[in-house]
Amino acid sequence: MSKPAILPPAVTLLLFSLIVVSGTVGCASKSEKAPESVSDPFEPVNRVTYQVNRTADKYLLRPVAKAYDFITPRPAKTGVKNFFSNLESPIIILNGLLQGKFLQGISDIGRFITNSTLGIGGLFDPATPMGMRIHDEDLGQTMAAWGVARGPYIVLPLFGPRTMRSAVGLAGDGYIHPLIWMNNSSVKSKLRGLYIIHERSMLLGIDQHISEAYDPYALLRDAYVQRREYLIHDGNPPEDEFLDDSEFEDEFE
Repeated sequence: MSKPAILPPAVTLLLFSLIVVSGTVGCASKSEKAPESVSDPFEPVNRVTYQVNRTADKYLLRPVAKAYDFITPRPAKTGVKNFFSNLESPIIILNGLLQGKFLQGISDIGRFITNSTLGIGGLFDPATPMGMRIHDEDLGQTMAAWGVARGPYIVLPLFGPRTMRSAVGLAGDGYIHPLIWMNNSSVKSKLRGLYIIHERSMLLGIDQHISEAYDPYALLRDAYVQRREYLIHDGNPPEDEFLDDSEFEDEFE
């Protein structure tokens, strides 16, 4: 089994930036109310990156995702969704345990074993009817539980909207993602490509809503931050701090 490569300089810089921006651990926690306004000090750069991402999406990713959505039968798309959901189970299990959610962790372990075996590698989801429901945990949520401030909002090339905290979490989760341990680079790249296309196809339904917004950049920024707070607070964010984000619940999973 090959070992993952050392973190690239860009990720190292991102980690350093989080330390500089966040200042100190303990200034934010799950029990605190999030600020009403989103910190976006890099907005000029973020907007440029957003436009680049949007152009790439318009002329490349979205057309491919639409073709995938059109030609792929619903049962096949469900199987793809189940497969990648199951593949991310180690990340969910580890972060749940790091947050002290031990009973949830036991359930998630059982879910992973059940779907990996009875579900034929995760293509099917027999665990849910058995009472082992899916959870959504990542390193960004874990850092929030540990008291790391979310930091400023940033837009990453290709990866899109993030907070500094969730960007570091993305890098950390990517380091332990099962795909990184796969030796066959050809299969790995194909799976990554399928994942990206499938995930983009799941967002086709909100394209018109975004395009008709007065400021699509601000809409996505606020929706992303609200969705992250929803996840961090396990579906119960401080009510007086957030708008109703139920319409974004499925799109930003």
